[in-house]
Amino acid sequence: MASLGKYDAKSIEDKWYQYWMDNNYFHSEVDEREPYTIVIPPPNVTGVLHMGHMLNNTIQDVLIRRARLKGYNACWVPGTDHASIATEAKVVAKLKEEGIQKSDLTRDEFLKHAWDWTHKHGGIILEQLKKLGASCDWQRTAFTMDDNLSASVIKVFVDLFNKGLVYRGYRMVNWDPEAKTTLSDEEVIYEEKEGNLYYLEYKIEGSDEALTIATTRPETIMGDTAICINPNDERFTHLKGKKAIIPIVDRAIPIIEDEYVDMEFGTGCLKVTPAHDTNDKVLGDKHNLEVIDIFNDDATLNANGLQYEGKDRFVVRKEIVQDLKEIGALVKTETHLNKVGTSERTKAVIEPRLSDQWFLKMEDLAKPALEAVMEKDINLVPEKFVNTYRHWMENVRDWNISRQLWWGHQIPAYYYGDGKEDFVVAESRTEALQLARKKSGNTQLTDSDLTQDPDALDTWFSSWLWPMSVFNGILEPDNEEINYYYPTNDLVTGPDIIFFWVARMIVAGYHYRDEKPFSNVYFTGIVRDKLRRKMSKQLGNSPDAIKLIEKFGADGVRVGLLLSAPAGNDLMFDEDLCKQGSGFVNKIWNAYNLVTSWEVDQTIEQPAYACIGIDWYQAKFQRALQELEDHYSKYRMSDALMTTYKLIWDDFCSWLLEIVKPSYGDPIDGKTYTAVIQLFEDNLKIVNPFIPFVSEEIWHQIKERKKEEALIVSSWPSPTAVNEELTHDFSMVADIISGIRTIRKNKNIPFKDSITLSVLNKESFTDGFDAVIKKMGNVSEINYVQDKVDGALSFRVKSNEYFIPIAGAIDVASEISKLTEELEYTEGFLKSVQKKLQNERFVNNAPEQVVANERKKMADAEAKIETLKSSLESLNK
Repeated sequence: MASLGKYDAKSIEDKWYQYWMDNNYFHSEVDEREPYTIVIPPPNVTGVLHMGHMLNNTIQDVLIRRARLKGYNACWVPGTDHASIATEAKVVAKLKEEGIQKSDLTRDEFLKHAWDWTHKHGGIILEQLKKLGASCDWQRTAFTMDDNLSASVIKVFVDLFNKGLVYRGYRMVNWDPEAKTTLSDEEVIYEEKEGNLYYLEYKIEGSDEALTIATTRPETIMGDTAICINPNDERFTHLKGKKAIIPIVDRAIPIIEDEYVDMEFGTGCLKVTPAHDTNDKVLGDKHNLEVIDIFNDDATLNANGLQYEGKDRFVVRKEIVQDLKEIGALVKTETHLNKVGTSERTKAVIEPRLSDQWFLKMEDLAKPALEAVMEKDINLVPEKFVNTYRHWMENVRDWNISRQLWWGHQIPAYYYGDGKEDFVVAESRTEALQLARKKSGNTQLTDSDLTQDPDALDTWFSSWLWPMSVFNGILEPDNEEINYYYPTNDLVTGPDIIFFWVARMIVAGYHYRDEKPFSNVYFTGIVRDKLRRKMSKQLGNSPDAIKLIEKFGADGVRVGLLLSAPAGNDLMFDEDLCKQGSGFVNKIWNAYNLVTSWEVDQTIEQPAYACIGIDWYQAKFQRALQELEDHYSKYRMSDALMTTYKLIWDDFCSWLLEIVKPSYGDPIDGKTYTAVIQLFEDNLKIVNPFIPFVSEEIWHQIKERKKEEALIVSSWPSPTAVNEELTHDFSMVADIISGIRTIRKNKNIPFKDSITLSVLNKESFTDGFDAVIKKMGNVSEINYVQDKVDGALSFRVKSNEYFIPIAGAIDVASEISKLTEELEYTEGFLKSVQKKLQNERFVNNAPEQVVANERKKMADAEAKIETLKSSLESLNK
């Protein structure tokens, strides 16, 4: 058979992906089989493929491809998320480039631009996933703004409102001044940063006395409405009931008392700014203080900011510190470590702000979702994330679900009057009008009297329904697909969205279907560079995913990503991993090239070595199957790949093919060839989830296949009993052959020159592998002896000693000198190890594995010393 030539990843990948698509292998319909379902963590429509996506989707593809081979009705639902904040920011930036301000547009005009942008960019990442080999059911591709998914979101909001779980409240919220929207607590990242603590002097009204206040935010003094002291602080007893004058502002504010004030922090006095601090708001409510908001929605100062109006808060901080200094009100400045909240999306510093917002009560909703994980109805892998999940769920806060954005699901609340309660919540304007008439008692209300709430819902409020809404399980809760595909099997995602998404999907699943949304959650690690830095555009350390595929092939990249990707642990990514992956692909390709280069003769009898080799590899393969089952069941994807990698590279390519390979120019017997091809096909089945392209290509090269015989829809190999004796014995055989090769190499004995081998057989090792040893070592004769062989070099495998007579072929004196030197070194090494093991402190305190390694070193050194002494004894005779 002609050689296949060099492996061309691009042409083969394009060919087979199109073939899979043309034959609809990825598509799933309800049938009699057991389903295996995965829903993709929907990437943002703003996104392009990055290394985190590559890792996450490779793992999902491995799981779904294996499920197909195992006979499940495999369904992997792809889709994208509308990503309110990120997408709106992109559209606003694009409009700015065109000289258009968002404020100049109506909502409908802006949404037209947003949809245009989404249609142009939204599918990019899904197309890139196809390059990776992702076998998603593309006919099911969903988008969180699709009509039925949007209707599901609105229906759920209305339902939760009617149950009293959604409410509107005037609260202190996290405000993102760049995106100009509120954020939930989970979207705020707190970072410890070095700033300043400013000590400011407030004059006491009607006296020459002054109070010193310590603050990190001098720009907020225009919003001060009180000074608070601790009633137990004797330093300030004389100030009770008096007023203080805010410097620069020249406004008198009351001095109030509350035990909330920490007498040890700063000066023991606290300025109270209820509009701009959560704790100050609590104090303000308790003492009926005035609330003065000094910020616009972009964190510039408003009219209450006096002469600083229109300037950014951080600009004002610098200016007001200088102004306070000039009037003598700045006493001193100290450096101070402070926790600063930043937006998870825009990285802007969060501004606490009072605002009317919509919230979802979470406490009762969280209970069944917490119990499901604690009772192992849902498994989190690795288990270390259970405590993280439990802590969040036990301390869950109400979820702020409204956002001051236009791109997204507009909140279905309709206002019809000026009162705080003059609104209704409904799935449509028509229904809202009927409800408004009934609630107000005014039957004359018309559609034009209704004003819909301008805010949109938090993006996560749509994606928390994802496992249900993609099967239309909210609008049609008893439809055939939701009953068949739900609950899904595995969710593969990053731990960074355990609260945003994972926990909330579990909450929604139990609330709306009284059932878990998935059985297992596999948390991938974060992809980092060799310096352990998280990959990011800002650092410029994230490789272009598509260029990696072009350079190493999709199969090579997939292997490279998974080689070092243990669950929940970060992956230190290096392009060399992809190079290693590409090398594995080429190894399999070249192995097939080798096999097909052999001429087959059906008349030749099968040699004993080939029969033994094939029996051994079948046993080795069955043991690997058992290991794979264990690894997959525990989501040890890296281990599953490594088991497959070693089996094919070491056992199949390096051992079996060498065992059965005919001598140069000779044909191979038909029985052996058929068996090797069968084993090759089994190898392709277990490696297919990892490297689908090259395995499909070779599968079809082996023989012409019908559509239903493609590798992607073939069957996972069936497990049978493992011949443990064969696998155990072969490990000794490998060591024997290695020992023979070492002596050949050291003594420059060409492989074409046959040798004899004598075995001092203390372990009564079977002679069943003699044919393999003879073939692989070019041994003409193997003798089992009772005594050591004089004038021969020896090596040891376990308690058996092997002798190769080479008298006359070596310089005996030189060999004795060399072996003596090696013996002295090994004896010295043994003493150092024994000394370590005699140290009780080391043995008692070192990790068990470290001590075990040292004991193994000692045993190996002792065995080597015995062999060296034996060889020296033999040469000295």
